[in-house]
Amino acid sequence: METSTRREALGDAATDYALEHGLIGLSLRPLAAAVGTSDRMLLYHFKDKDDLVAAVLRISNDRAIAEIRALPRAADVRRAVSDLWDACTTGQLERCQRLYVQAAALGLLGREPYLSVVRESNQLWVGALVDYLVDAGATRGRARRAAVLLDATFMGLMLDLAVEPGPAALRRTVRDLANAVVAITG
Repeated sequence: METSTRREALGDAATDYALEHGLIGLSLRPLAAAVGTSDRMLLYHFKDKDDLVAAVLRISNDRAIAEIRALPRAADVRRAVSDLWDACTTGQLERCQRLYVQAAALGLLGREPYLSVVRESNQLWVGALVDYLVDAGATRGRARRAAVLLDATFMGLMLDLAVEPGPAALRRTVRDLANAVVAITG
């Protein structure tokens, strides 16, 4: 297998592993064993652990954006917010969001590559949210403001979900957020 193809395959497998096990305390040996290689081979294909982590974060973000882009078009902006929340709290997108939250927390502490990759990922993510809101009827200029609010609120709610089980209790907050986003975009 060609080196770049093998790197991509290992990146995908490492991303699957990180989505299941998280980033905190990630160790190369257990990761390598889980993806069917050695830690030395991981370091052959990735400059170092930071390079591997950066690849995992980028792949996860690409998957998350693909999930947003694959959502059916929402009937209106209010429905778009609700649909986005539902998508962010289930399946692949939920796992990608949890990984992003972990990376953002580590980036907040100034740790690299988390800080740089989170900044880069956030720009792409907000762009996908803007496009989704525009497709639901928002103007692009106002959709950008709304997407920043939406992103920040969803991240806070994702943290709440981690410590306070029961996503139903957050549904009212999501409805309030939808009303705020409609007010911004309307």
